[in-house]
Amino acid sequence: MMEFFNKAMQVLNSIVWGWPMMGLLLGVGFFLTVGLRFISLTKIGYGFRQLFKKRTGEAEEGDVSPFAALMTALSSTVGTGNIAGVAAAIAIGGPGAVFWMWVTAILGTATKFGEGVLAVRYREIDANGNRVGGPMYYIKNGLGPKWKWLAVAFALFGIIGSLSTGNAVQANSIGDALVSDVTGYGFDARIVALVLSALVASVVFGGIKRIGAIASKLVPFMAVLYLSAALLVIALNFSAIPAAFGLIFEYAFGLQSAGTGVAIGLMMLAMQKGVARGLFSNEAGQGSAPIAHAAAQNNDPVNQGIIAMLGTIIDTLIICTITALVILTSGVVADSCLANPAILDMLKDGNTPSGCETGVPLTASAFEATLSGFGNHIVNICLAIFAFTTIIGWSYYGERCTAFIFKERSIPVFRCVWVLAVFASTFALHFETEGNDNLVVNTFWLVADSLTGLMAAPNLIALILLSPVVFKLAKEYFDKDKIANDGLVDQDDLK
Repeated sequence: MMEFFNKAMQVLNSIVWGWPMMGLLLGVGFFLTVGLRFISLTKIGYGFRQLFKKRTGEAEEGDVSPFAALMTALSSTVGTGNIAGVAAAIAIGGPGAVFWMWVTAILGTATKFGEGVLAVRYREIDANGNRVGGPMYYIKNGLGPKWKWLAVAFALFGIIGSLSTGNAVQANSIGDALVSDVTGYGFDARIVALVLSALVASVVFGGIKRIGAIASKLVPFMAVLYLSAALLVIALNFSAIPAAFGLIFEYAFGLQSAGTGVAIGLMMLAMQKGVARGLFSNEAGQGSAPIAHAAAQNNDPVNQGIIAMLGTIIDTLIICTITALVILTSGVVADSCLANPAILDMLKDGNTPSGCETGVPLTASAFEATLSGFGNHIVNICLAIFAFTTIIGWSYYGERCTAFIFKERSIPVFRCVWVLAVFASTFALHFETEGNDNLVVNTFWLVADSLTGLMAAPNLIALILLSPVVFKLAKEYFDKDKIANDGLVDQDDLK
């Protein structure tokens, strides 16, 4: 049954992540980058200053601080995509997938900027008095009633995608790390499922304010812990860094193969997995993060857009890159496990060669190879916390998509379903048979990739159609900012 489902997901994944989607994703990012006159790259330092800026003057409308909004968005992105996703990308698409993750992230800063701007510009106040927004709202309010079908399509994909990408994949990864005998823990899946679902319930039933409060504490702490351990591994393997970068660029363009046809095939595989993993990791263009940014206590759409784009920098260009370097400098990936002509067909099918690790085990092995005795534990602890914050962050996205279609009365029901899905996804490990670990892991990632792409399509269409609004607001904002920096007037007085 699992093999049949895996094959079905491979077919869907090949359709969703064909050239049209990759072209749309990268094309929208490039279009917005140029249209914004590259401010998504030149204003990164300015964005970090705005993140911690003390706000004065009139009260800002919203439910959480801009910092908490970013942490909520990061809580849903900094997770298995950074630890397991990068490893899966390298195992399935080769080291070259990392290069295409970078491309997605660089162009994704402009996409995230546009999403943040539109989220605040077109947000609404719901029946409970909360500020709500996201792609479904800027499609409805920005494009008009005739486009409501597209808003509903996004919301439907958002509901299904949240239960897969933000719930099942994360809960299964936590369970796999704690239940598997490979990690050395070997906990009972039933106990893990019960505890995890109880912890999730204690947060998600508190709504966005509790989610933002928890995320603001957990995400920075765990990011520092994970990055500190990862940088130590890289420092201890410093001599292998040039070779690691060499592999990334070599595999990015299929240069490791002598045959032109195979080289193109490997480059396409690296591009497909890199773009898919990049989007899964930072969610630029997917449309999930603007749902969190819409709740920010910030009246200026552009200011929140600047803060929103920082998520892509932190998530992919920093954390994912460091994970990739840990894997590639530690020497745990054998040449026979990298994409090559002999195993190309197997890799295209979403499988990995016998004896080759993928996902969490690969990243854990990389840490353990250098930090023997505790490297594996660091990965598993960080994965558990990161995936937990992803679950609670995505719960908000899913409930907002649900409320858009079924109104606020549906939220308590969705939260109950959410907690049950966490329990079921973890409990399922109790029935997992020995020897099909890679099949299960790869199937979960195929499902996540497919649903991520389906969510992205309506959002990317909306970003293109509403791009004149983004360009206009950005120009007005930075024209005022220039006046303020010239000392002619205080910028707060201009807002």
